[in-house]
Amino acid sequence: MQNIVDQSFSARLDCHYLLLAPESIDEHTALVVTLHGFGANPENMLQLTTRLFGNSAVVAALQGPNQFFLDPTAREVGFGWLTNRRPAESIRLHHEMVLRVLGETGSRFGIPVERRILVGFSQSVALNYRFAATHPEAIRGVIGICGGLPGDWEGGTYQRVTASVLHIARSGDNYYPPATTQLYPDRLRQRAADVEFHLIEGKHQVPSSGHGIVGPWLKRVLR
Repeated sequence: MQNIVDQSFSARLDCHYLLLAPESIDEHTALVVTLHGFGANPENMLQLTTRLFGNSAVVAALQGPNQFFLDPTAREVGFGWLTNRRPAESIRLHHEMVLRVLGETGSRFGIPVERRILVGFSQSVALNYRFAATHPEAIRGVIGICGGLPGDWEGGTYQRVTASVLHIARSGDNYYPPATTQLYPDRLRQRAADVEFHLIEGKHQVPSSGHGIVGPWLKRVLR
């Protein structure tokens, strides 16, 4: 039998993000880099994120690097961040994308690291927590909505998370049920000193009432 050898090479990938900036930007303006969930898109996540933060922040919504047809008959395209096939490569790409957008948009609008926030929904939440524990100097806060924690959160080779953490879970989430998410505050505090956790009613969705949680948290974190 012939030997099959797994070869690899790097190729150029064009990454995309949507950028929305308020008319007026000053020293109080925050930069929010936001990531959608599996099968979603940056257009939808941009809209949902502006509901959370209002019109006062610069918002950059990244597009997942992996695209696929949600329904072959309708030709609707969704995007994702990783699978269980060579996940380390996807994690590395995620870190590179987030660092690039944080640096690029932060420099463009003169927004320092102390006012940069990373937001994720569903699949991107665990990736963002990995980022916060790998590049603690890059962000001031991280918000996870209806998502999970990295599988190696306790035993992985991560740093202390200096960013403030806000996690919002939903009581009717069929992907991340309360039996799982109620353990998150203690698990997150193993690496992060400032953890705020909310379990609210609703399904696996970005809450329409989320501004009432995000607003006060943001005011406290960016004071």
